[in-house]
Amino acid sequence: MIYLHIPFCKSFCLYCDFYSEICNGFEAEYPRAVLREIDKREKEIANNVSASALAGADTLYIGGGTPSVLPLDALRTIVDRLGKIRGPKAYDEFTVEVNPEDIVGKGIDYVRGLKALGANRISMGVQSFDDSMLRWMNRRHDSAGAVKAFDLLRNGGFDNISIDLIFGISHLTDEMWASTIEKAIALGPEHISAYQLSIEEGSGLAKLVKRGKYSEAPEEDCARQYSMLCQKLSEAGFNHYEISNFAKPDYEARHNSAYWSRIPYVGLGPGAHSFSAGERQIRSWNRDNLRDYIDGKDVREEEILTGEDLEIEAVMLALRTSRGSDNLTDLCPPEKIHEALQRGDLVRTPSGNLRIPESRFFISDSIISSLI
Repeated sequence: MIYLHIPFCKSFCLYCDFYSEICNGFEAEYPRAVLREIDKREKEIANNVSASALAGADTLYIGGGTPSVLPLDALRTIVDRLGKIRGPKAYDEFTVEVNPEDIVGKGIDYVRGLKALGANRISMGVQSFDDSMLRWMNRRHDSAGAVKAFDLLRNGGFDNISIDLIFGISHLTDEMWASTIEKAIALGPEHISAYQLSIEEGSGLAKLVKRGKYSEAPEEDCARQYSMLCQKLSEAGFNHYEISNFAKPDYEARHNSAYWSRIPYVGLGPGAHSFSAGERQIRSWNRDNLRDYIDGKDVREEEILTGEDLEIEAVMLALRTSRGSDNLTDLCPPEKIHEALQRGDLVRTPSGNLRIPESRFFISDSIISSLI
């Protein structure tokens, strides 16, 4: 499984801290830099592709930043180079992240171009269907544009579309949130990811907080909005398969699910992370420095994961999912598991796994902390 990071945006959203740069002319040079990294890591990529295919995770995910700001030719250059390593077989899942305004601006030909590239899944950042909230977030689209973009994606042949939403904003009323959920459901996406707003260091929102211009929403409001989300999406036929992710049957994200199962992956581009497993399990990453990356400087760093690191990570990732863990008793003290079962923080699935029940997903961080 391969992740390709596109570190460009036309503007920064208020809440975002993902590594990205305002479009500055480097976009034209970027494909050559990625091709150089692919050439350097060709053997690693080939080995990963073979291992991922055996694990049922033959996936490519192009994320950002905003991949849809790049022209199709730039994306095609990179995808074609990867294809020479892995062969002509189509990916089991090939996702491209897009923003609504790019889809509307570039039109149906761009959408069809993404299909021709081999993409079979789209993840679109909508965040809200309330125009006042979108303006506050510094999003470049409005709610009508999001609907139009979704229709263009459907008409362009995509039958697997995910949309992102955000809740837990201090001035987001329950009525506004309910309306956004209902409008999202009405579009008919196969997948919805919903995240509670968090204050990330370095974001515009963090600066507002420091200046006293924004206060976080009360925890009880966030919990109530999360409960609304779970209920409405359940009624609409979505499976709540991970804390922040909901899918229609058979449309769970394969790429992200593989992350949670700790299947090795290769990350390309500045700020991208990789994970390899063998005699040593290694997490590596490219430093988030676009200029150095473009110039061909060595930006890779790595750490060897200890046994304790691996155990903690295994617990944290497994308990984020509805599948839960099949070896939690090997990873956590028996008395802590017993106490969690007694409190109802853990339940057994029909297959015998241990999981956090949906009703307590919202407090999963504290439950996981109590176990490790």
